[in-house]
Amino acid sequence: MSDRAVAVVRAGALTTVQDLGRTGHAHLGVPRSGALDPAAVRLVNRLVGNPGTAAVLETTVNGCAVRTRCAVTVAVGGAPCPVRVDGRPAAWGTAVRVAAGAVLEIGAAVRGVRAYVAFGGGIDVDPVLGSRSTDLLSGLGPAPLADEMVLPLGQPTDTDAAAKGGVDAPPWPGPPDELVLRLRLGPREDWFTDAALRTLATRAYRVSPASNRIGLRLEGPALERALPGELASEGMVLGAVQVPPDGRPVVFLADHPTTGGYPVVGVVREADLGAAAQAVPGTPVRFTPVR
Repeated sequence: MSDRAVAVVRAGALTTVQDLGRTGHAHLGVPRSGALDPAAVRLVNRLVGNPGTAAVLETTVNGCAVRTRCAVTVAVGGAPCPVRVDGRPAAWGTAVRVAAGAVLEIGAAVRGVRAYVAFGGGIDVDPVLGSRSTDLLSGLGPAPLADEMVLPLGQPTDTDAAAKGGVDAPPWPGPPDELVLRLRLGPREDWFTDAALRTLATRAYRVSPASNRIGLRLEGPALERALPGELASEGMVLGAVQVPPDGRPVVFLADHPTTGGYPVVGVVREADLGAAAQAVPGTPVRFTPVR
C-alpha cells in the first residue's frame, strides 16, 4: 500500500468514512447515506484544499486516533473537541500540518455529537455506487473503523493550500441548544387527529438516546391517529417524520430505509437536518409547520 495512508490507533465508539452520499439509487433500495452534517464536511474539506465531495471521517461522541504514514494537512470540525498531535494540543476548526508518523488524536466532543476529520487528498477507499460513504443500514461502503485498519489517502488537489497548512479559519456554528425543525405536513397528515397536529406544532419534544444515523428518535407527547390499521410500504425520503404505533415521531436521517409502512406526518427541510447531527440526547426539539 502507498505511504499516503493513515492507520487507526483508536477507532472510537463509531467512526465511519463519509462523503456527501450516494444519491439516485432509492429505486434500488439503496439509502442515500453520507455525512449527517454535510455543511461541516464541505468546510473541513475546504480548509485542506479538497473538493467538498471528498471523503472524511465522521466520529461519534468520543473521537478517534490515527497515525499518519505521510505528512498531511488535516482539519477537524463539526462538534468542538480537543485535538492533539503526538500528545501536544493542536487547533480545532482550522487546518494543521501533521508530520509523517505522528499520532493525530480527536478527543471526546465537548458539545455536540459528531466531529469531522478531513485529510488533504481525501480518504481514497474504493467508491460503491459513486460514493465512499459507510452505510450502516445496508452495509454498503467501507466498514466502520476498527483498530489497526489502514485507510488510503488520495493526492492533494490543492497542493498550495496543503503546503501552507490550509486556506483559512472560518467561524463555525455551535451545536444547538434547541433544535427547530421546519416541517412541511404530508403526505399522511390525514392519518392524525387535529389535536395531534396541534400537539406536533406546539409541544416540545426531546432527542432520545436511542437516536442514530438512521433516525432522530424523539421523546414527548404521542400523536393520536385518526385512522386505524397500517399502510402498505411507501417510499421514504430524507427528513421524513414517520410515526410508529407508540405515537412518538422519528425524523429519518442519512441511513434511513427507502421504504416504510408507518404514516409520515410531514417532512423536515433538508437544510435543518445538519443541526440534528449535533443534537445531544435531551436537546429540546420544536417543529414549525411551513408551506
